[in-house]
Amino acid sequence: MASLTTAKHLIGEIDGTRCTIIESNVTKARMEFLRELLTFNKLEVKVREEAKADGSSESLYTVGVTDIIFNPVYAIYERTLLRPDGTIVTPAWYRQLGGDTEVPYYNYGKTEVADQYE
Repeated sequence: MASLTTAKHLIGEIDGTRCTIIESNVTKARMEFLRELLTFNKLEVKVREEAKADGSSESLYTVGVTDIIFNPVYAIYERTLLRPDGTIVTPAWYRQLGGDTEVPYYNYGKTEVADQYE
């Protein structure tokens, strides 16, 4: 999931509409997760199913939004995206990592700081 590791803004076309590409070659579960999150945040989501590789049984998808100035890296680190329960999306939650996804990104994985949140 390279969408948070680089702030490069990718523009592509999905169903004849120019889109900001959020993530590409993702599983159906990840695509559904992103679609729900982005739709909740009032973004129009476009999804394209990628051609299956030879011998591949699982479909992969490209997810985009029609707002071509939207950048998921900025939205997450500026804390402007909200989860469906109304809390702010953290990088750990966006990446669907296990554990405590409420810890701020700058403290995530630091055990001495993580103990404060228990």
